[in-house]
Amino acid sequence: MYYIVSLAILITMILAIVRALLGPSVYDRVLAVNLFGTKTVLLVSVLAFLYGRPDFLDLALAYALINFIGVLAVLQFFQSGEPKGAVETHESREERG
Repeated sequence: MYYIVSLAILITMILAIVRALLGPSVYDRVLAVNLFGTKTVLLVSVLAFLYGRPDFLDLALAYALINFIGVLAVLQFFQSGEPKGAVETHESREERG
């Protein structure tokens, strides 16, 4: 049963990669990458249960946090055009006028 679940998760991960590569907009691609990260967390959790390794759940939680923060950072970058908290240099001030 859990092997079938693992296979289904892998199939949805492949579909997410296809959407990330073919997505019509940037936001579709970011959403697909977020979906891939979520499915990775789910797959690691299922594998932790299958192999009886509860320490894998800590890795899954850490990856979920990294995925969440990474998606927020990418969306912030695409919204503003520069990373949040970026240091403004003298040259960048002269370019803007």
